[in-house]
Amino acid sequence: MLSTFASVKQYLKFDLTRVIIDNIVFKLHYRWTFVLLLVATLLITSRQYIGEHIQCISDNVVAPVINTFCFFTPTFTVVRHMNNTALESGSIFQPGIGPYNRNEDKIKRHAYYQWVPFVLFAQALCFYLPHMLWKKWEGGRIKALVYGLRMVGLTKYLKHDSMRIGKLNIPSMAEAEDRVINIRRTMIDRMRLNQSWGAHLVFAELLNLVNLCLQIYWTHRFLGREFLTLGIKVLRERWVDKMDALDIVFPKVTKCTFYKYGASGSLQEHDTLCVMALNIMNEKIYTILWFWYAFLLTVTVLGLLWRLFTLFCYKNVTFTKCSLYWAKPGKLDESDLKAVIQKCNFSNWMFLFFLRTNLSEFLFQKVIYHLASEFPNDPIHDNDINDYKSREREAAGSSGAAKYPLLEALDTVDAPLLHHRGAVANAGAASKQPTESATLPV
Repeated sequence: MLSTFASVKQYLKFDLTRVIIDNIVFKLHYRWTFVLLLVATLLITSRQYIGEHIQCISDNVVAPVINTFCFFTPTFTVVRHMNNTALESGSIFQPGIGPYNRNEDKIKRHAYYQWVPFVLFAQALCFYLPHMLWKKWEGGRIKALVYGLRMVGLTKYLKHDSMRIGKLNIPSMAEAEDRVINIRRTMIDRMRLNQSWGAHLVFAELLNLVNLCLQIYWTHRFLGREFLTLGIKVLRERWVDKMDALDIVFPKVTKCTFYKYGASGSLQEHDTLCVMALNIMNEKIYTILWFWYAFLLTVTVLGLLWRLFTLFCYKNVTFTKCSLYWAKPGKLDESDLKAVIQKCNFSNWMFLFFLRTNLSEFLFQKVIYHLASEFPNDPIHDNDINDYKSREREAAGSSGAAKYPLLEALDTVDAPLLHHRGAVANAGAASKQPTESATLPV
């Protein structure tokens, strides 16, 4: 049995190095629903659990012939014999099975069982499609920035040499500093150039909802318009009536008409009974799918309402702190965070959110600090080095603790940056581009 499902094992692996670029609702679509449909496809196509898919009874026709014929042509049940009272009284032994008049009685044909594995597999691909599109639009940007930094909390103990434990790479302090600089530069460039990242994510999430609704509708049509209320009827009838909705949608015994020519050349009609072992599995698969789709639809709608809420509230500092804490618990400096989100649009905010999801508290604090140094609240000083000195003197003369870091404590990248800006401002130059090669005077 385990060998049957070995092909889907790769989709259920827990990987510590995997970079997160979506939320749990998205994963329910492309991972859990995708795997559920693949498992259902494997169960339907495997004969070791249900034996032969169809077995038909006939006195004068060879069994393999009648079995094959009735499997690829629709079988049927008689509508007037789908009667719970007649079933309980013993007038019929199976729902829909009994004598019928070809010209008067209405019959219900069943042909879906031929297509079940193909439909389930196609639906699995449809649930994976939005994720595939989102990965293409996202372009691996988050992974390029944060890959290898998942265990950066241990970096403080590694000065110059990185460490590798199995598949996990723990960067050194110097390497982590370089990666922070790279993240800062990338974030700045994204704010200036690329504004469609968040729009693509929202579109992919909407595509999840549209795809789910289409799959529910298609399953409803595929099962003869019986799927939408299937779960409700099962809960209401399964343990009360002898005949329930599953017996109507997935009959265990059906009728099949086979024609052949006799010895004299006359056409002979053979009315046969067929045991549909395949429907034992079909009814359970589609009952589980009904409840799963109901749960998935509820969660998806709630996820989109949350996304709409973030669209209107992402500029709020308290909301952003709570959202980032939900992404990954940890403390953040509120003044630095406010300076950053005031310069962010929704796309930048979403990018920052997923950076927080993938980075440790230690590293994300450094990212926010670096970004805040690029986005001052006071546009006149523009992070001028003299402004830091004046604030340092004010803080030293007051009783409270200094709000701004001392010049000596500034990062080795930010200190040359601030000095360069101060020198350019004093010289009256027009250019304000930061250079990494500038150094502080001794």
